[in-house]
This record gives sequence, C-alpha cells and structure tokens, in this order.
Amino acid sequence: MLSSLIWVGRLGGIGGVALCAIAVLARVRGVYSLAGFQVGTLLLAGIGAMVLGCLAYAAVIAERGSR
Repeated sequence: MLSSLIWVGRLGGIGGVALCAIAVLARVRGVYSLAGFQVGTLLLAGIGAMVLGCLAYAAVIAERGSR
C-alpha cells in the first residue's frame, strides 16, 4: 500500500509540474488556448496534480510514523 502511495505521489508531482510548465510556457508565448483548453485550466489541473502528490506523500509519512 505504501509503495503504491509513493508512486501516486511521484506521478502526481511529475505530471503536475509538466502541466504547469506547459501552461506557463504557452502563456509566455501569448497563447490563451491549448488543445481545446484554456491555459488557466491547464495550470489549475497541474496544481491539483501536485496537491494530489503532496497528499499521497503525507499519507505515507503518517503511516510510517505510526509504526
């Protein structure tokens, strides 16, 4: 269970950083819509993915601390 939470944290973090980077780079180039989504929506999805990763890591830390 803990190893799956660690992988959820890693994938959420990597995906979130990638989405945020894409959104920021698109906005710097002056693009407001990318692949049918507004750039702000992609940024929010990236932030949400990073929060999911942080929560997964926090759950792992909480489980390891109770042993």
